[in-house]
Amino acid sequence: MGHHSTWTWQELLVLLGGLWLWGASAQPTPPGPTRSPTPQLKFRLAGYPRKHNEGRIEVFYNDEWGTICDDDFTLANAHVLCRHLGFVAATGWAHSAKYGKGVGRIWLDNVNCAGGEKSIGDCKHRGWGNSDCSHEEDAGVICKDERIPGFKDSNVIETEQSHVEEVRLRPVVSGARRRLPVTEGVVEVRYKDGWAQICDEGWDTKNSRVICGMMGFPAEKKVNRNFYKRLKRAARTKGRSPRLGSRLFAERQQLNYRLHSVSCTGTEVHLSMCTFQFYQGNTSTACGAGMPAVVSCLPGPLFTSGSTHKKKQRQQQQGQLRIRLKGGAKAGEGRVEVLKSNEWGTVCDDRWNLLSASVVCRELGFGSAKEALTGARMGQGTGPIHLNEVQCLGTEKSLWSCPFKNITQEDCKHTEDAAVRCNIPYMGYENLIRLSGGRSRFEGRVEVAVGAGDGDELRWGLVCGEGWGTLEAMVVCRQLGLGFANHGLQETWYWDASNVTEMVLSGVKCAGHEMSLSHCQHHGSSLSCRNTGTRFAAGVICSETASDLLLHAPLVQETAYIEDRPLHMLYCAAEENCLSSSARLANWPYGHRRLLRFSSQIHNNGRADFRPKAGRHSWVWHECHRHYHSMDIFTHYDILTPNGTKVAEGHKASFCLEDTECEEDVAKRYECANFGEQGITVGCWDLYRHDIDCQWIDITDVKPGNYILQVVINPNFEVAESDFTNNAMKCNCKYDGHRIWVHSCHIGDALSEEASKRFEQYPGQLNNQIS
Repeated sequence: MGHHSTWTWQELLVLLGGLWLWGASAQPTPPGPTRSPTPQLKFRLAGYPRKHNEGRIEVFYNDEWGTICDDDFTLANAHVLCRHLGFVAATGWAHSAKYGKGVGRIWLDNVNCAGGEKSIGDCKHRGWGNSDCSHEEDAGVICKDERIPGFKDSNVIETEQSHVEEVRLRPVVSGARRRLPVTEGVVEVRYKDGWAQICDEGWDTKNSRVICGMMGFPAEKKVNRNFYKRLKRAARTKGRSPRLGSRLFAERQQLNYRLHSVSCTGTEVHLSMCTFQFYQGNTSTACGAGMPAVVSCLPGPLFTSGSTHKKKQRQQQQGQLRIRLKGGAKAGEGRVEVLKSNEWGTVCDDRWNLLSASVVCRELGFGSAKEALTGARMGQGTGPIHLNEVQCLGTEKSLWSCPFKNITQEDCKHTEDAAVRCNIPYMGYENLIRLSGGRSRFEGRVEVAVGAGDGDELRWGLVCGEGWGTLEAMVVCRQLGLGFANHGLQETWYWDASNVTEMVLSGVKCAGHEMSLSHCQHHGSSLSCRNTGTRFAAGVICSETASDLLLHAPLVQETAYIEDRPLHMLYCAAEENCLSSSARLANWPYGHRRLLRFSSQIHNNGRADFRPKAGRHSWVWHECHRHYHSMDIFTHYDILTPNGTKVAEGHKASFCLEDTECEEDVAKRYECANFGEQGITVGCWDLYRHDIDCQWIDITDVKPGNYILQVVINPNFEVAESDFTNNAMKCNCKYDGHRIWVHSCHIGDALSEEASKRFEQYPGQLNNQIS
C-alpha cells in the first residue's frame, strides 16, 4: 500500500458502513423535570457477529462509551435507538449480549420508552450510570434497513477509531500458498482498499487462539519466529536469499502496520472484541522492535490432509464424542446434542451465548462460534433435554466442564433447542463446481472443474445423471453453500444453457455427509455412462430449509399386538402387496394370516414441509383404499433375527400423506380427501392407526424366538431431509408362537454406540442407509 489518496466524505461513509454506525440526536437532550441537562449523546452499533443495521447498542455519555442493560427492554426502546442511528424504525432487539459483551459503563437500565420520544434521554430509566446489570445483559437492536431521509451522521469520527472487521492469514512460504486450508501465515486486517499488518510486540498465544478460532481452527501452535526473522533480514538486503524468498518480505515498504498492543483474553470470537490500538501517522517507522504478527493453527480432524481411510477413522473417533451437531446444512453448524446416561439429548437455549457456543465448536474440531442460535433455529430435537443455562467461560475443553443446570420438564421444550454456526477453514471447494441454466442460483445443471492440477488449465464438464439422487444432490448444495437438496435430477435438458457439453464424471455415489463431490466415490478416468448426451446430465434444486421426519417410537411399543385375520378379509391387502409372498399359495378364501399390528406416528420436526417427490399428475388412485397414493415406497417394516437376517417384511408400498394432528399453534395444511394436497406440515404428524389396512407385518411364517422390529421411513431417500440418521427405529421383540412382546423401542441414533451394541447382538440400522 505505497500511496494514500484523499478520501471524500462519500467514500469515508461507505468504508464505515460495514464497520461502525454512529448516530446522534438532532439536538442536545432537553432537561427532564427531575434530571439535569444531558450532554449531547452519540450512538453506535458494535459487537460481533452483526450487520450494518444491527448490533450491540452503545451510547457516548459524559465522554465515555457504554452500553444499555436489557432489563425491561422493549421494541419501543429499539425504535427510539434506531432513529438515533439514522434508521426509520426497529424490527427487533436482542438480549443477553447476543452481539458480545461491551466494556466500560452500563449507562442505562430499566429503560421504558413509549416509542415516539425524540431522545432516549426522554424515556423513563433508573438514571445515567445507575444499573444493577453485568455486561452479559447488554442489549442489541435490529433496525429496519431504511435510512431516515436526509439523515446526517454528524458524529462520524475519523477512520482511526473504526474497528476491525475483516481478518486473514497470508501464507509466506511460497509452497504453502497453493495448499488449503492455510494454517500458518502473517495476520492481516482489511484497511482502506488493501490489507495491513499487526505489530507482534506483546503478541501472545491468547491472541493467536482468537485468530485461529476466526479462521476455523480449534487451537493454535507455536510459531518458529527465528525463521520469520531471517526472512525479514533477507528482505532488508538488496540481494535476497532465494531459499528464503518471500512475497511478503521482498520489499520493505510493503509492510503497512495498522494495529499494535493487541491484548485478547483468548475467549473472544473475533479480533474486534479484543483491546488494541491503531497506529497513527508514519507507519514506516512503526513496530521498530517487532515484526508482523505470525500465527500457526492446528486444523481439526475434518480438515487435516490424509487419505479417505484416515478421514473415516477420524469420523469414527468423532462419533464417540459426547457431543454432536444435527440438522445443519454445512459442516460446523447444527443443533447441539449431548450424550448423557447413554442417551442423546439437546441443550436448552436459556442464557445460550457465543462463549458456550465456541466451546462446542472447538470441542468438535472447528474454530470459534460465528453464531449462537436459539429457538430451535436448526430444527427441534427429540428425547431428553440434558442441559439448561449453560454458562461457559470460553476456556473449557468441553461443554460438560461448563456450569449448567439440570433440566426439569417445565423449564424447557424442544422449541428452545440451542444450535451453533462455527467458523470453519476456507477450503475453496465452491470454486470447483457450479450450476448453470437454472431460474435462480439455487438450481441448475451441475458442472465440475477438472484438470485443476499444476499448470493444467481448468476446464468444465458435466456429471453423468445415471444413479444420481438426493444424497449426491445434498453434497453439491453443501459444497456451493446453498443449504439442503430439494431434488437430485437425472435429466436436465431444460437447463442446457452453457456451452459445456463434455461428460467428465460418472458413477458418483455419495453417503451424503461429504463436503465436496470429489470426496464421493466415482469412476476413475474412464467414464461409464450409458447416455452421454447433455440432456442426461445431473442437476440439483437446493433449498435453505428441509423437512425432517421421525417416528414416535413409544407409540409402536404401546400399540403392538398380534391378530389372526381371515383371508377373505385380505383381498384388498393382497392386491396392494401387503402380505408375505407365501400368501399367494394359501387356500383362498379359507384360512388366515398372522399379522403383527402397531400404530405409527410420523412427525415432521424439520424446517420445511415434507412433500411427495412426484407431482399430482402421476399419483395413482387405489380403489381398495379409496385414495391417491403419492409415494411408491414410504416406509419399510422388517422383522430381523439378532444377527440381522430378515425373516418378515411389511410393504407400506404407497402412502396417503396428511396432517392428522398438529402442535397447538400450527394449522393443518394437507389432507388426502377429494384429491387434496398431500404432505406433512412442520410441527404436525401423520398417524397410521394399528387398525388400518397394511399397517402390519405378516409374521405367519415366523418361528418363535427373539427378533428385532425395524421401521425405516423414506428408505430410498426419495424426498430430501435435513437428517436421514433419525429415520430408522428399532425395537426388541420376543415371540413365543402365541404372543409378542415389543420393548426398548428407540430411534436408530438416539443411544450411544456402546448401548446400541448391547442391543441384542445385532445393532440394527443406525440410519436409513441399507448396509
